[in-house]
Amino acid sequence: MAPYPQGPPASRRVSKRSVSEIQKLRVGTFIEPSTGERFRRTFTLRLPLRRRSVQAALNGNGTSTNTAILPVFSDQQSISERSHAVAHNLRAGVVRGFQWLNSPTGRGVLKCTLAYTIASLATFLAPISDFLGKPDGKHVVATITVYFHPARSAGSMIEAILIAIVAVAYAQVVSILSMCTSVLFGNVWGNPALAHTLVLVVFIGGGFGFIGWLKQTMNNPLVNVGSTLASLAIIGVVTKETAVLTSVFSNQKIIQILKMLAMGITTTTVVNLLVWRVSAVHLLRQSMTKTSTALGDMLAMITHGFLSGAEDELLSKEFNAASAAYQSAYPQLTKNLREAKFERYLLGQEKIYQLDRAVVKSMETLAQSIGGLRSAANTQFALLKESFEQADQPPLSPRMQRAASTILKSGKDRSLVLQAIREASDEGDDDDDRVPPESDTHRSDVSTVPSFRNSGEIFELFIALLGPSMKSLAYTLSEVLRDPPFGSAPKYEIMINDQFRQSLTDALGLFNDARAKALHELYKHLEMDRTRSEQIQADFEEVAAACGHFSFSLQSFAEEMQKYLDVLDDLKHESQFKRRSWHWLVWWRSKHHHSRFFPALPYNQVPEEQEGLIRPIKKTAIPKGIPDSMVQRRDTYNWEAAKSQSSRVVATLSQKLLRFMRRLARDDVRFGLKVGIGAILWAMNAFIPQTRDTYQHWRGEWGFLSFMIVCSMTVGAANTTGWARFLGTMIGAGAAYVNWNVTQGSALGLIVLGWLMAFWSFWMMIARGQAPLGRITLLAYNVSTLYAYSLSQKVDDDDDDEGGMHPIIGEIVWHRFIAVTAGILWGLIVCRLIWPISARKKFQQGLSMLYLQMGLIWKRGPLAILLRSDCSRSYLKSGEMTALKKYAARLDALRASAVSEFELRGPFPAAQAGRLMQCANRLLDAFYAMSLVTQRRGHLTEGERALLLYTAEERKALCDRICHVFQVLASSLMLEYPLTDAIPSVLGQRDKLLAKIFRFRKEHMPCRTLQSISVDADRDRDRDSVTAAGRANSYVTAASSFGQGADGSWNNSLRGSIDDSLENGSSGGNIINIDNNNNNNNNNNNPLAHVTVEERDYALLYAYALVTGQVAEELSEVAREIEGLFGVLDKESILLQ
Repeated sequence: MAPYPQGPPASRRVSKRSVSEIQKLRVGTFIEPSTGERFRRTFTLRLPLRRRSVQAALNGNGTSTNTAILPVFSDQQSISERSHAVAHNLRAGVVRGFQWLNSPTGRGVLKCTLAYTIASLATFLAPISDFLGKPDGKHVVATITVYFHPARSAGSMIEAILIAIVAVAYAQVVSILSMCTSVLFGNVWGNPALAHTLVLVVFIGGGFGFIGWLKQTMNNPLVNVGSTLASLAIIGVVTKETAVLTSVFSNQKIIQILKMLAMGITTTTVVNLLVWRVSAVHLLRQSMTKTSTALGDMLAMITHGFLSGAEDELLSKEFNAASAAYQSAYPQLTKNLREAKFERYLLGQEKIYQLDRAVVKSMETLAQSIGGLRSAANTQFALLKESFEQADQPPLSPRMQRAASTILKSGKDRSLVLQAIREASDEGDDDDDRVPPESDTHRSDVSTVPSFRNSGEIFELFIALLGPSMKSLAYTLSEVLRDPPFGSAPKYEIMINDQFRQSLTDALGLFNDARAKALHELYKHLEMDRTRSEQIQADFEEVAAACGHFSFSLQSFAEEMQKYLDVLDDLKHESQFKRRSWHWLVWWRSKHHHSRFFPALPYNQVPEEQEGLIRPIKKTAIPKGIPDSMVQRRDTYNWEAAKSQSSRVVATLSQKLLRFMRRLARDDVRFGLKVGIGAILWAMNAFIPQTRDTYQHWRGEWGFLSFMIVCSMTVGAANTTGWARFLGTMIGAGAAYVNWNVTQGSALGLIVLGWLMAFWSFWMMIARGQAPLGRITLLAYNVSTLYAYSLSQKVDDDDDDEGGMHPIIGEIVWHRFIAVTAGILWGLIVCRLIWPISARKKFQQGLSMLYLQMGLIWKRGPLAILLRSDCSRSYLKSGEMTALKKYAARLDALRASAVSEFELRGPFPAAQAGRLMQCANRLLDAFYAMSLVTQRRGHLTEGERALLLYTAEERKALCDRICHVFQVLASSLMLEYPLTDAIPSVLGQRDKLLAKIFRFRKEHMPCRTLQSISVDADRDRDRDSVTAAGRANSYVTAASSFGQGADGSWNNSLRGSIDDSLENGSSGGNIINIDNNNNNNNNNNNPLAHVTVEERDYALLYAYALVTGQVAEELSEVAREIEGLFGVLDKESILLQ
């Protein structure tokens, strides 16, 4: 066997490392966050087992042995054992039941049931019933407690009260105006047909159309409830009562509805505030703690996975659980922040709310940094996998083949390569003795590795050098995040440790020193070890850049943590003084007036040059799809093309008319119009003499209300709501029929059974999360049972068809069921036939625009902007990533609605759409990871600037190629067209960039000048071309193919000067021309002639290449998903038919 010119095989060299040495590397110096003390002992990033059990118990996952269910039907059990098991299970069930009732969810259900029972007394108690007057419909009091239920925070209750007041006022105005119009035109002027027409068009069409527009515009659950409440009040006066129909003014029903609304809202408010009151501020504190803990767990596991080189850590159940915990906590965080705003503003704590908002913003930034850190870790995993899989490919060289095969043959040896920071067991944490702090010094034997044979050895050296410091910083960060920033209930006082800030600063300082030394040592090895073949030099440097990329991402996360702690300190200081102010009452004051009292906080500051550039979609809006700029261009390009042939007057009038029609074609306007049209077509049956009796007999007002509830923005949402209302109506009507016959109309029996029915319904709404089904079930029961009881109490109503004083419950239930079902069907017909808004189409357009937007963002040039702005700007604008993330979240909501849409083409491909969204989220993480590399660079070194200018054309071509692929994929999604099998490759352009870097390195070797380039060029032309078996070979091939022309000049050379490139501000920078015929002049004018380039200067470009590799892989995955959906066009496809 031939000797190893680069040293012994990796397996032999790794095996020389003793177990004691590896154990010493596991022991590191870390800073205890709570005390700031330094310890040197074995520690773990994983959550200890005892803390996991406690946390599981706190989350409700732990099961006590006293309440465990015992098996009853077992062959080995005797009769006495089975009896004991049954008794034990009964006791356990009762105990768990009481525990659940004492939980926040159980208390919420009990509060709602109590409020409903109290509100139902307005029908059952004669004094309250007499106070509400003779007309029927007194069950509306209980109905209000179903919609505005008290199982909400105090802040949400304040918002609900404000919305209810606006809804009641709007309903009263519409009712009074419609009645006045009917009296004026029908009675005074003697034209009842015109009066009814005006009422239908203006007050029903316009009034309910405005409600529909408001629902879509606000897109707020409480606004939807308020809209239903206003619809209920208007329907009861305009279509049910005879005053408007007979053109007679009567305020009896208006006053009764006003009393019922006030009574219902008051009942809900009193129960909410006096019985187990829940504060939105406390809920915000809880969600902050959960979010912080989840972020700490994810940080620890990502860092542990990087140190161990095992991707399994990020695929484990623990990591998925931590990620799921954050995904569930974040929506609650934003919801509780909104509700806490009402509480803070009411109590005059505006500044505290501003700080609460800053804390939430900082947590959003930390979560984005976690995504960037995970993206950097995935880069390492991909490179390691590529390194270990190279043995299955044609060999780059005999030596490389032997090195790769040696690693792959022994799983044991492979595990030793990256186990320098292998975690210790949880049980051994307390047994390690604390020792005095020692200075972290790099072992000399670690830095004497003779040479690298594969990528894994580079990671091994890097982890041996920086692993302990990286693990120490991750430990400090994760422990700070896991430590609850707020105290326990009921006060939830802020308990942030003042030592955390200093401990984090010390840990970050140690990490920065160790990082600088480790990277210096790593690049020194790469510089000194020149015995390897040139073909794999770029691969090794790419791996080294991956190490630096992850360490820099961790450093960036630590810096964001410092801002997070600063905001918590400000919040703690402000909470201690609690200075009150109500400046929000003077809302008409200028923005400058408010800025005097609320100075800019962290995460609220926007650079002056970026103000007004970021316009994310509104918090309450759904994705628009095709933007207005594209629509405007579609509408004007024909007139611009035929400018010389068309009349200017005609063009102007046409454009104005088209713009007006476009405004009417907006989603919110179209939705309001179709709701108004549907309301007119339904309510006209109450005004037409031939259909009026049928409308009243079948209780058409309940069908009208069902229509307003079912009408939703998208067809999928309407289908979901309609199905839930249909099932709820069946269940509620059946329960009403049974309960009435069981109690024979007894008030006491109906109250008891109504309490049970309300408990089940609210359990469905709050505990099971099926709000539409639970709400409609109770409303159907309410409108049948309470209405039947009110008929038996001699109310004023034309109710002879339903039994009068002797209600026929079967007729009552049947009429309500038919009316509700008809209203549901009418709502579905209107949503489907009149300007349908498909969630499928919205998702498809929104996802296409998201991909296209990402392509345009990348086209800015993540590195080119560093040259143009002198490192003062990032390619991601302020707030842009947050807007993209929120846009993606709204697309996920549309995806859920699209599942409920039925089309003849088949069901919605939910699985494929989910994978496309996962790719989009991973792409966003990669984008943010790239921004971390660029946004905090104070300046460019001379070598980095020279590299960026030298590779300007290749980077521009790579950015253009990525943008092109994004556009192709977005167009295919938008048009549902199949892709061709000729999608341009991103990796090809990336390899050209790496090849250009490779050539730059050759030309800037130590003791070399630009005069020697022509000699190297002659040698390169005489060198035989290598095979394209591996990517490293393609670097040299690409470099020789475009590096020099036949005349010896550079085809892709740099022209001009650095200053000229910055002034021109082109995306790719400018190129500097070097002519071999004028070397002397070039040495004087060419800024690259005498540039000193260090190894670390290459890290920026290699990190850029790593992220582009991730982007290319995700784009390939998106292309595969699109091909699976729409197919592929090949050269034999026949399209002209």
